[in-house]
Amino acid sequence: MSRFPRLETLPTPALVLDTDRLDRNLHRLSARMAEIGVTLRPHMKTAKSIDVARRAFPDGPGAITVSTLAEAEYFAGYGFHDLTYAVGIAPHTAERAMRLRKDGADIKILLDTVEQALIVGEAGRAAGVTPSAFIEIDCDGHRGGLLAPDPKLLEVAAALQADGVAIAGVLTHAGESYALDTPEALEAAAENERAVAVDAAERLRAAGFACPIVSVGSTPTAHFAKSLDGVTEMRAGVYMFFDLVMHGVGVCSTDDLALSVLSTVIGGKPEKGWIMIDAGWMALSRDRGTAAQRVDQGYGLVCDLDGRVYRDLVVAFASQEHGTLAIRSGSSEPLPDLPVGAKVRILPNHACATGSQHERYHVVSGCEGTVTAEWPRIRGW
Repeated sequence: MSRFPRLETLPTPALVLDTDRLDRNLHRLSARMAEIGVTLRPHMKTAKSIDVARRAFPDGPGAITVSTLAEAEYFAGYGFHDLTYAVGIAPHTAERAMRLRKDGADIKILLDTVEQALIVGEAGRAAGVTPSAFIEIDCDGHRGGLLAPDPKLLEVAAALQADGVAIAGVLTHAGESYALDTPEALEAAAENERAVAVDAAERLRAAGFACPIVSVGSTPTAHFAKSLDGVTEMRAGVYMFFDLVMHGVGVCSTDDLALSVLSTVIGGKPEKGWIMIDAGWMALSRDRGTAAQRVDQGYGLVCDLDGRVYRDLVVAFASQEHGTLAIRSGSSEPLPDLPVGAKVRILPNHACATGSQHERYHVVSGCEGTVTAEWPRIRGW
């Protein structure tokens, strides 16, 4: 007999991970990148789990991206030494990253200013190591980075070289692709991401600077890029699980969503068309990423215990520990009969945000109702 419970007896709220869907998602993108001939450097910011990383790398540790130094230290402890820390560097993080580099990890950091280049150089000298840094490139105005034609690109490269920092290459992220929802727009975003990164790399090389890695990445562009000429690696993270935002973008179907939150019905107000559950924003997160999309999924889409979607039933409202289920506005679907004690599963808007609310995954395989494992998640910074 399994030492793990069946889903219907699991205390709630609980984070559930379907490995059938996870494995299918992992294979889909790894096969696509292999066909194109570009290295896939998965971003572990969504998974935050060595068990998930081992599914992505069944033959042993490979190149990964992280969003926190806690992740970097955690994965390095399991043999993942080829790391990209894809968040802009500051003095305290530079020092910590250099300690990790001194311990044997090939951690590459990210920056876009001369000031940061000097900080990294100083941290490297203090630790007795040679730092390696990406110059961040802005391809769509989403966040940080330099425009490829900006003279500061060469100034930052010169500062890195003068301060003894190896230039790993250029890195960009098409974050605005998350706001798109047609194949044509996504293909255009992917091509822009590629072209801008390659342009920046060529400008560096023409000025005499090394630029071995041209790194691009977002889950939408990874799946819609027609060409990656000049690119050496692709970063993506949420593709492992997918979520309702990615569904709204058009990257996946709801049948691809590997992550859900198990919850229990704790009451209702039939006169208002409400069913109450024990998963509020503490379990689901406050992320409302689908609100700006064509279909607003509230705080999540509701499924039965086997993962089958209840048509137009969403978590319409959420407070700290309460979720309110209701039929989507404008729909004629009836409210399902869900008595107190019934279990439902909520598909999240944003897998990264929902996952961060939980300490572990309760692992299932497809429609099998037995939990087969519990996988811890790394938390903190």
